[in-house]
Parts: sequence; C-alpha cells; structure tokens
Amino acid sequence: MPPDRRISPESKPRRLGAGCRPCPRSRHDRKTDRRAVQRGNRTVSGDNSTLDFVSSTDPYRRELLAHCYRMLGSLDEAEDLVQETYLRAWRAFERFEGRASVRSWLYRIATNACLTALEHAGRKVLPSGLMAPSDDPYAPLSSSDPDVPWLQPIPDALVEPESQDPAAIVTARESLRLAVIASLQYLPARQRAVLVLREVLAFPAAEVAEMLGTSVPAVKSLLQRARATLAEAAPSTDRIIEPTDPRARELLARYMEAFEKADAAILQEILRDDVALEATAVGSWFDGMATCVPFLATHVLGPPGRWRLVPTAANGQPAAACYARNDGLYRAYGLVVLTVTTSGITRINMFQGVSGIAAGGLPSVLDERNAGVPRSPGGGPEGGR
Repeated sequence: MPPDRRISPESKPRRLGAGCRPCPRSRHDRKTDRRAVQRGNRTVSGDNSTLDFVSSTDPYRRELLAHCYRMLGSLDEAEDLVQETYLRAWRAFERFEGRASVRSWLYRIATNACLTALEHAGRKVLPSGLMAPSDDPYAPLSSSDPDVPWLQPIPDALVEPESQDPAAIVTARESLRLAVIASLQYLPARQRAVLVLREVLAFPAAEVAEMLGTSVPAVKSLLQRARATLAEAAPSTDRIIEPTDPRARELLARYMEAFEKADAAILQEILRDDVALEATAVGSWFDGMATCVPFLATHVLGPPGRWRLVPTAANGQPAAACYARNDGLYRAYGLVVLTVTTSGITRINMFQGVSGIAAGGLPSVLDERNAGVPRSPGGGPEGGR
C-alpha cells in the first residue's frame, strides 16, 4: 500500500491468511475427494450391526472442522485437514473394528493429520502477537508482509453445534474465541492437541494417549505444561458476553451505524477507553481509544455511504461482513470481529479478505437496492443475504 493511502475499497482484498503455507491439495481436489467418499459408500459389519460410511461419519463433520481450526488457527487449512481426515477414514473404513467409537476414531485421524501439518506450518498470529502497538494513528499506511501467517476467523455458521443444548453451544463458542485460538498457537503441537482433546472435548486421558500413541503419564505431563503456558498467555474472558445477548447486538448495531454514517463520535460512545484494534491488512495494532478512533477516522471510515456492514457471528463473537462501495456496488471487503463485554467493546479485529464472508454464506456483492440488507432477529441478514 503506497504511503498516505487509506484502507481503500479499490484495493483488492487479499485472501484471508494470504502468505500461509498452501496445503498441497486445491479446493477442487477437496471437492473431488468428498464426491469420491460419497460415491464409494462402504459398509462394515460387526456386533450384529452394519455401519455405512456417510451416515456414520457425517454427523461429526462440523465438530471436526472446529477441532482442526483450534489446532491450526486457519479456516482454509482446517477445511483441507477435514477433507484429508474423511479421505483417510474412507480408505480405512473396511478395517474399522469398532473397538472405539466412530467419533473417537475420526478424532484420532484428524488430530494426527493436524500434527503432521503443523510440522511444516508456522504459528498463526495476530498483529498484537508480533509487535508493540503503534502510537501514531495518523502515520501513512503500508501493506502488511504477505508472508506473515495471519490467524483467520471462522464463521459460527460452519461450526456451531447442531444440538440445541445451550450449554454445548456456549462451550463451543468459548473455545473458539479469537483470544483463545491465538493463545493456543503458543503451545507446542502435542501440548495443543492434548489440551484441546482433554479440556475442550473431554476425552479421557487413556483415550487421548491411544489417539497420540503415547502413555497416560505423558498425556498428564503434556496437559500440565499446556495449562501453565496458557495461564500466562491467555487473557481473562470472564466478562465477555454472548453474541446473542441483547447488549452485544446493540453494540454491534451501533458499530455498524458508525461505519455506515462515517461517525467517529458513535465509536467514542461504544468503545471502552482501553479498547484495542488489530488490522491484518496493514499488520498493525493500536491500544486505547486515543489511538484507535483517530486511526479509524483517518484511514478507514471515509465519507458517509462508503461502507455497508451485514451482521453475522464469528469465533463465538459478534461480527460484521464489510462491503465497500465501488462502481455503484458494495463489494465484499473483509470481516470485523468484536470482543464485547458488559461495559463496551474491548477489541476490534479487522480481517481483510473475502473467504470468511463467503464461508459464512453471505453474498460477495450488494447492489444499491439491497445494500441496506434487512436484519433478522437472529442477528444475521434475512433470506441468507
């Protein structure tokens, strides 16, 4: 980005996580793999029952995506690893003896696939994990390093449990919050796997040991070290409120209004004094309202009508898909994820790129007629728009 340039609708959005090591298989390959799995529906007989592959394994696809995302911090790579998991499982299904549950068997395959991938992948990061905060919100902008493996957001629509159990939904959201995912990236891969399998998914230590090909004492030791590291790295999330909470919805609506009206005064009303802002597009972050609001007013807001925002949810947090006006259309630009507490917005994470928007089922373009997309009571746009 040349000096003195705003974060501009005309600048082509980079794919979320640009610069991350690409997985060896393309999205076309992943779709081909999945079609092959569905066409080649294998069965296994045992204990007087017959299991067919698709009906036995498909119920776990969403939670396996969440698991791979916790391990990798990347939506793109997590999707690749889920497809790899299903391909490996399909190939081995005829040999499945049923000594463990299908769910446990799939988690064993997925976890080991993630551990293999992590041998060649860098730690996914946010700007605050790389540098001190910027103290000059008026400084000319420059583009972030394309080789930085940025952490990616994940839409709730892809991973929220289909179960209507409120406790299960809250637990899933809490374990996917951006601060949690960023903290997990500080753990060595096997510690990360043990922590997620034991504390998020509640697998018994003996089962985790079998999944990882190690002993129960080794699992307990890995878990103890992981807890100690996270106690230092992970911020407190006690006061964070759910995205469905009326207070969270109101703050998200006000944030969207501030952008659509280019009104920095609204931001001053809804942001806490200690708010932090991270922007992967420029590879910088700001700490405190005194720098966050001037940065947004100088480099982002622009004139009224420049932006349209559509409410959604990502990482178990309130979020908005951002559309920038260009040639009479509002084109998908990026995703903003808010950390909201009882006292206001404490963190703004801005991700440039359209992957998170498309993955969440939102359109890539809004025209002038539907730019004011009606908001549904559930917090998302009506009619899937």
